[in-house]
Amino acid sequence: MSLPVPVFEARNLQVIRGGSLILNVPALIITDGEMLSIIGPNGAGKSTLLQSLAALIKPSRGEVLFRGQRIGAEIPLLAYRRKLAMILQEPLLFDTTVFNNVASGLKLRGLKRHEYEPIVVKCLDRFGIAHLGDRSARSLSGGEARRTSIARAFATEPEVLLLDEPFSALDPIIREALLEDLEQVLRETRITTIFVTHDRQEALRLSSRLGVMMAGEILQEGSPQEIMKRPVNEFVATLVGIETIVAAEVVRRKPDTFVASVAGHEIEAVGGRDAGEQVLLCIRSENIALSSPEAAAPPHPRNFFCGRIKKITPLWLHQRVQLDCGFPVVAYVTNQSLTSFPLAEGMEVAVSFNPADVCVIPNRSIVKTGSQ
Repeated sequence: MSLPVPVFEARNLQVIRGGSLILNVPALIITDGEMLSIIGPNGAGKSTLLQSLAALIKPSRGEVLFRGQRIGAEIPLLAYRRKLAMILQEPLLFDTTVFNNVASGLKLRGLKRHEYEPIVVKCLDRFGIAHLGDRSARSLSGGEARRTSIARAFATEPEVLLLDEPFSALDPIIREALLEDLEQVLRETRITTIFVTHDRQEALRLSSRLGVMMAGEILQEGSPQEIMKRPVNEFVATLVGIETIVAAEVVRRKPDTFVASVAGHEIEAVGGRDAGEQVLLCIRSENIALSSPEAAAPPHPRNFFCGRIKKITPLWLHQRVQLDCGFPVVAYVTNQSLTSFPLAEGMEVAVSFNPADVCVIPNRSIVKTGSQ
């Protein structure tokens, strides 16, 4: 049985500007109904990739296929673009009413008032702006304008939705409400979606697949769980929120684990590594436990250290605790835990984590810099 044709397939996609290679994607496949988020810092090439897929910029090399057809050759540009809806950082609304803004794409497709009105009303209601239909777009708040922009995109019933930082510059309450509404609509409609963002929490919330970009390249792609737990290099580890990353040398191998030396301390991790290998050990902050130094160590202690608290930073539902264990460690402690075990800067504590929670990557990662 033949495999289904991908919605998008990029082959040897490159964009060169001013003599510099700013996008280099040898291969990328996006399947029907998939929600792919691309994360990375500013200048990583995320928007350039999105614009290339939308045929808004012409690649210097390579090609993009839509459902097996080359864009601009086997499928005309206008026909292709009518299958897409794109939501940008700025709403870019027309100087007319909210209703007319949401109806604009349908009018361009030649629909009559009696044909598009039910569709517009449904989209206004879906995104909570039915009461704004007669309002001028000029009078809208930032959140209202963003909702109008999203409703306009969904009104055309696109096959693909392209999102370029759609929640930027919104305050947290409006951002959360809009994100919740969009999440629900995407789950209901299962529209193939490509979402560009530098916010990993947004990406994790919306994605079935995640890609990490830097310097115009996709460094890693896979399920959100895979990338969060098993980043391929130090840059990806840092980007997905791993704060404890220490350089180590493997000193001995065991049947299912190995032991590495870090500043005179030994850390055990799951996996097969040979003595002498240089590695980076990555531990997520939520997997690090703190306890009283008087607490008894396990009968066969593994990854059980003494540490001194250097700094405590409140982060709403938890506290970020920076420690010195002879090597730097960052742990998260819930506010509820602090009621039974209060912490203070300068205090000594016991620090522990499971060998299975240590992600290991070779210490040869090169973080690329410089991109447009």
